[in-house]
Amino acid sequence: MKYRRMPIEIESPEQFGYGNIRCNLTESSVSDMPLSELDLDLSALVLAYTDHLGKPELRELLAADGKGISPNDVTVTQSAAAALFIVATSLLEKSDHLVVIHPNYATNLETPRAIGCDVAFLSLSFEDGFRFDIDKLAALVKPETKLISLTTPHNPTGTTLTKNDLRAAADLAEAHGCYLLVDETYREMNFAGPTPLAASLSPRCISVASMSKSYGLPGIRIGWIITQNKELQETFLAAKEQIFICNSIIDEEIAYQALSRKAEILPPILERNRRGFEMVKQWIEGQEIFEWVQPSGGVVCFPRIKPERGVDVEAFYRILNDKYKTFVGPGHWFGMDRHFMRVGYGWPTASELEEGLQNLSLAAEEARAGRRVE
Repeated sequence: MKYRRMPIEIESPEQFGYGNIRCNLTESSVSDMPLSELDLDLSALVLAYTDHLGKPELRELLAADGKGISPNDVTVTQSAAAALFIVATSLLEKSDHLVVIHPNYATNLETPRAIGCDVAFLSLSFEDGFRFDIDKLAALVKPETKLISLTTPHNPTGTTLTKNDLRAAADLAEAHGCYLLVDETYREMNFAGPTPLAASLSPRCISVASMSKSYGLPGIRIGWIITQNKELQETFLAAKEQIFICNSIIDEEIAYQALSRKAEILPPILERNRRGFEMVKQWIEGQEIFEWVQPSGGVVCFPRIKPERGVDVEAFYRILNDKYKTFVGPGHWFGMDRHFMRVGYGWPTASELEEGLQNLSLAAEEARAGRRVE
């Protein structure tokens, strides 16, 4: 495989340096949780190898989320990114075809490209409200299609699939003998409530998620793959064992303890996200340069600078970054025009989000064609 670094990683805030950023609106997660907030005593933990599938009690909690799912259908991985890598490298070969929803998180695109697959995009259009269309998806599926890759709630747009959308996609995969991968990292952040776990719909379905985005625990690097297909699960486990054998026992214990307190931890996170969403909505409604498709889940949105407003996009990002020390996820991170940008509203504090949104407006005004940029 030929690897190349992705812009979203090269230009990430952790690479640039958090100390160099005043208003960080790039993050696609909730705010990071301090370990002290969980009040854990790990002193008695024996630092041994873990169960290769993952801590049994943790898998029980994850399996309880899906009808008909058992703990043995769950493989705990080192993050959702590792889960996506395992799925792609286990299922795909150079001769295979897959359909990927686009725009998308870069790993969902780059790993199949590195394998050399024939990748078709199920393109989401701003003009159509980034709406999922099952007929467009069906038209892209070929006899050699091996995998369909969807995301809900969607990163970077914040749009969501309905239960009927998921069922239709699962039926399509079954009819064509391919697999349906659903990245459900933000599943619990669907404004209308979680849709059914995709893996519960069919043995042809694979669910991937993690503790990073909804729980603010990216530092423990815990994700998972869920499928009812025993043959697939065995293959995924073999891949995991060859890459990293098992997870960190410390990380799995922290994940288990956090999920055990889900009813306590999640509601205040969702409430904070709601307030952040309302702030962005009010900002959008109060200015004339940016437009968006209102998200229906997650902690990000994907507004764009209106093309007709005469904003010099490159000057906009330069002013935003250099003058205002404010950062967003530019469209090219997701293979889109740089008029688009991902704005995260779950990670920054209320004051940082408010200031950052104001800075977006200021930078756009200053970057309008014909205006002198100081």
